[in-house]
Amino acid sequence: MLCFHPIYPDWKVSKSSEKLKNITIVRGGSNLKFSKKTILRRLVLEVGFAFFVLKNLRRYNKKIDLVIPVFPPSFAFYTILPFLSKTSKKVGMIHDLQEIYSSNKKGEINRIVKFVIHKIEKRCFNSCDKLILLSNEMKETALNLYGLDNRKLEIQYPFHTIKNEITNNLSEILKADDINIVYSGALGEKQNPIELYNFFKFASKKIDNVVFHFFSQGSVFDDLKKENKNSQIKFHNLVLRENLEELYSRCDLQIIPQLPNTSKGSLPSKLPNLLASGCKTLIITDKESEIELLFNLQNIGTVINSWDFTIILKTIQSILSKDIDVVFQKDIAKELFTIDKMINKILN
Repeated sequence: MLCFHPIYPDWKVSKSSEKLKNITIVRGGSNLKFSKKTILRRLVLEVGFAFFVLKNLRRYNKKIDLVIPVFPPSFAFYTILPFLSKTSKKVGMIHDLQEIYSSNKKGEINRIVKFVIHKIEKRCFNSCDKLILLSNEMKETALNLYGLDNRKLEIQYPFHTIKNEITNNLSEILKADDINIVYSGALGEKQNPIELYNFFKFASKKIDNVVFHFFSQGSVFDDLKKENKNSQIKFHNLVLRENLEELYSRCDLQIIPQLPNTSKGSLPSKLPNLLASGCKTLIITDKESEIELLFNLQNIGTVINSWDFTIILKTIQSILSKDIDVVFQKDIAKELFTIDKMINKILN
């Protein structure tokens, strides 16, 4: 496995020596510095990772049977395509369609960025023998954008990692006497963070005994934390992996927000864990998005299509006042979001 040391979500290098059984992990990027500006830090990531992969390609290229690029980043795979053996099978996993996010931005520079992203992603995706996307919505969008062969495309929702091992380390943060409404995870443009923060300020005056929590890191998180003067809105660093299930069990509601017109670009990767934990969930997403159709079909969670604060508030009050069928939600989540199905689609 060729990868960088962890940098997300705060875009700072956190050196890691974690291991996976029977897998050799080669990590790079330990000396990289990332700008707070989105375009510049994406550029550093794409170019830096491309140089790293090229440097290591010679050592492993003769032994490659299967290449599994995870997109994004895309430029690294784009640069090594001429050097890959024609006998190597290439199965791409598309986590985000970056062109979708660039489409919402205005200005000449962003137009050029969108053009470059389109060219790189089109070449990468069409060069794969198979592509695995996280939703049907992403599949249809990719087909339209890049002229892909439909026979190459597979759909597989992200998988849950819940282990039913709940710790007892967050009781002083998520107090049992409070109504704890939580956003946790990466906090970037596609989560519409400023609007989410403004809603928290609005709702804090409307619901008694409520505490709103951000569990995240990064420049947007830091800016909002610095601005915040509301005692009912709390900012915390991301919890340790072993405390994740405790976080879900202690919160009364988790919110998954999406920037309008971006649902076609990705499916929130934390969604499987939230559902498998039995947590009450509110998703703010585009009308007729993959998540909305899935939730309505399976009768799990709550989805709305509006960033109108009054509508969000009424929906939250309704969710908090009702019980959910936790066992049913967990069973559906574990049926839909499994790693075994993902592995089978990669290997077959």
